[in-house]
Amino acid sequence: MKKFSGSRIIAAAGIIALSLGASCNNKTNTAAPAANTGGPSSGKIAYVNVDTLQVKYKFWKTEADALTAEQASVESELQRSAQQLQSDIAAFQQKAQTGALSEAEGKAAQQRLGQMQQSLETRRTTLAEQLQAKQMAFSEKLQKNIDEYLAIYNKDNKYDYIMSYTKSGQILYANKALDITEDVLKGLNEYKPSATDTTKAK
Repeated sequence: MKKFSGSRIIAAAGIIALSLGASCNNKTNTAAPAANTGGPSSGKIAYVNVDTLQVKYKFWKTEADALTAEQASVESELQRSAQQLQSDIAAFQQKAQTGALSEAEGKAAQQRLGQMQQSLETRRTTLAEQLQAKQMAFSEKLQKNIDEYLAIYNKDNKYDYIMSYTKSGQILYANKALDITEDVLKGLNEYKPSATDTTKAK
């Protein structure tokens, strides 16, 4: 039986949701601009370690664990149904080979097995869609929580950009002096997000 890739989707959704590379809004200073020397601008940058958030951000961990458990339950249910179908097919074939079934009984058994097969496929599709919807809702809520909190965290426009960092990402080196992960993590775990909860699939 083909298994869901739910756990991988959860992890991928989380990483995508945490593409913190979106720039934090920076208000324009009212002071006169400095003369352009021709060199690059000196934007104020910090970064958040996504790997750390995935482990220590309570909302992320709790919701991801719940989705993983649900995925395991779904796979277990489908596995049991598939095994029952295989057992029934084997029993039918054995009876057919020994001539224990009449033509009418054989046709009826084939029809029943076909209906079981179709029911299993429909159930697999339905459960996969439901799980995917919950995973997408989780990803959206995760992104929303972080966006809201970072807007509050950077309300004084201390940083022009807050980037994401992960060992599996494209950044090969990050200066520890720019790491604000623990500060952001503490705030996120204390932050009470807006009331709208999209983690409940419709």
